[in-house]
Amino acid sequence: MTQLLEKALSEASKLPDAEQDALAAILLEELASEQRWAESFGKSQDVLAKMAEEALAEYRAGRAQPL
Repeated sequence: MTQLLEKALSEASKLPDAEQDALAAILLEELASEQRWAESFGKSQDVLAKMAEEALAEYRAGRAQPL
């Protein structure tokens, strides 16, 4: 655990129980959201690579226009 996280948790431990629970719920939801994003992004790599290949092929064929 990093020193900054240790300090944050130490400070949070001084809060009333209800505030600790609220902070914990926010942190857990943020971690879960980050995990869902990472999984979703990881699954889309093949699709993104295919789209990039198609875009490059259109560019090389002269069918792309500047925005």
